[in-house]
Amino acid sequence: MKPRRPPSVSDDDARLFREAVGPVRRAREAAPPPRGERPAPRPHMSQRDEVAVIGDLLTAPIDPTVVEVGEELAYLRDGYPPRMLKRLKQGGYAIQDEIDLHQMNAAAARATIADFLAENLRAGRACVKIIHGKGLRSSSAGPVLKKLTDGLLRRHGDVLAFASARAAQGGTGAVVVLLRRRD
Repeated sequence: MKPRRPPSVSDDDARLFREAVGPVRRAREAAPPPRGERPAPRPHMSQRDEVAVIGDLLTAPIDPTVVEVGEELAYLRDGYPPRMLKRLKQGGYAIQDEIDLHQMNAAAARATIADFLAENLRAGRACVKIIHGKGLRSSSAGPVLKKLTDGLLRRHGDVLAFASARAAQGGTGAVVVLLRRRD
């Protein structure tokens, strides 16, 4: 499409315009603004990104499934095949019951574990989970409930094996226990 030419203005139209506007004078040409040195470019966005990363690192919540604290527990009673413990560590047994020992003192936890194991043995359950916590708020002596659970399970005659739970099940803050079936 061709650009259109503006319509020509007749002499009468031009005269009417000048009468309506009145006398005019030509404006002076303005001097160009002075040219100073331009400031050096700054990478504003990358600076903001770096500050944001530092802020995210300081305020981001910590995922407990990624950060493990403490030692893993593992035990297999003499006379049982090592593959049983390996399968337990890999999550190869369905957990049929669980108990949480958080907020308990050692005496209450000891009684609770004994009752829990006895109840599950009577019910014929073979795989249970005991959540003892990681002992993050324990004194320098280490995690009290974790050590207590480890000792009790090793001495219990009906415990065949136990291992720290997989990360999604509590990691080193819980233990999965295989019990002897009483048929």
